[in-house]
Amino acid sequence: MENSELALYLFCFARSDAVREVRGPAADGASSLAILRHSPDLCSVTGEVRREEFSGPEAELNMQQLSWVAPRALRHEAVIEEVMAQSPVLPARFGTLFSSAEALGEFVARHRQTITVFLDHVAGHGEWSVKGVFDREQAEAALLSAKLAAQQEQLSALAPGMRHFAEQRLRRDTERELSAWLDESCRAIAGELASYASDFRECEAGPGTHSESGTAEALNWAFLLPNSAIAPFQECVERTNLSHRSHGLRLDLSGPWPPFRFVPALSTAGAP
Repeated sequence: MENSELALYLFCFARSDAVREVRGPAADGASSLAILRHSPDLCSVTGEVRREEFSGPEAELNMQQLSWVAPRALRHEAVIEEVMAQSPVLPARFGTLFSSAEALGEFVARHRQTITVFLDHVAGHGEWSVKGVFDREQAEAALLSAKLAAQQEQLSALAPGMRHFAEQRLRRDTERELSAWLDESCRAIAGELASYASDFRECEAGPGTHSESGTAEALNWAFLLPNSAIAPFQECVERTNLSHRSHGLRLDLSGPWPPFRFVPALSTAGAP
């Protein structure tokens, strides 16, 4: 670092009176972490890095290499999780830099109210991720089976040829209705789960289908969940999985995480 310009890497904001220490290296794995105390109720957790690692031509190359990004991204989240064990946090995005402690202090002064209100909002909360895995073939078979059972009496009264055409029509109807059924089911599930949460975000689901299993990610949700609601929320997810298992829809729950997906938009003026 001796021949490089240094920048201040921001991990998160937290309550100054709650964060006593943060151990381990910064994002680069070498420099030390530092707690900058802006006031009795607000601090930032930072570390020094070479500016060119995260900004400029070198950074563009770095960001294309998983072997470079992965350990730093993991360290970024690990530091925030350590702080979160002591205080509510406003996590910064990976690679957020400031030119100096003074520039960061100016940024804090402009956004102090937004940051402190957010810290109050997420106190006693964690972000929980719910992802839905959908087996379309299984769902289609279950819906078709229900349709055939409901119309069994009418179908049995038809001649074999007519019955075949009627069943084919039901198959086509099922294919057309499947997306609507999935949307309706997801809305109902989201509404029930959101009743336990203080906030909810619907995020973009992962693309494509898993070739081995034939399943695809149908939903990607984030819930800001009070600690007191964790147990009933988990039970609700379990009930949902039991009731939708035969229709090929499964919810995968993980958390608690830092509230990345609930962070308010802050102007980056003041950062390099």
